[in-house]
Amino acid sequence: MNKRSLLRWVTATTAAAALLAAGCSDSGQPGFTSIDLTGADYAKDFTLRDFNGQLRSLKDYQGKIVVMFFGYTQCPDVCPTTMTELVAVKKMLGADGDKLQALFVTIDPARDTPDMLKAYMANFDPSFVGLRADTPEQLAAIAKDYKVYYKKVEGKTPTSYTMDHSAGSYIYDTQGRLRLYSRYGSDVTALAGDIKLLLQQK
Repeated sequence: MNKRSLLRWVTATTAAAALLAAGCSDSGQPGFTSIDLTGADYAKDFTLRDFNGQLRSLKDYQGKIVVMFFGYTQCPDVCPTTMTELVAVKKMLGADGDKLQALFVTIDPARDTPDMLKAYMANFDPSFVGLRADTPEQLAAIAKDYKVYYKKVEGKTPTSYTMDHSAGSYIYDTQGRLRLYSRYGSDVTALAGDIKLLLQQK
């Protein structure tokens, strides 16, 4: 292979690698690492109270990428790991980090008081918002709509119980449309890449 042919090969290879790194398919359409839920007929919106007592819905976060996770503050591993990963994703977004909105919906409102939720979110990022259902019935309804599983597991004392629950995150684009589902344990860099792709879309 002569120098000119080698240069063409290197250029083509570099371009292809850049295309893959950008998350694009051969058709030029974005290729997400997370599960694509575009067009899903569930988990379209919610009405829940934040840790300041204000009713919230997706329209409050228009213009931001919303990552919504269901968990509880006394969760020993999955929940704090997910929140820590979202902190890392926010940093990876650089100047666009303020366009990421993390929402944490408690499945344990009996113990997760507004003050508890507020302190828990502050441990990770002050912009992260904790949400609560007003009643057990409301929590059950939103969990059903979001296809979220949760179950109380009794402990040695009435207050030492744990909660089994689903461990993925729903991701909405800047227009409030459900777009992706990220499984627990997904690569943080890949998740940041998915969010960057969503930010490029209108």
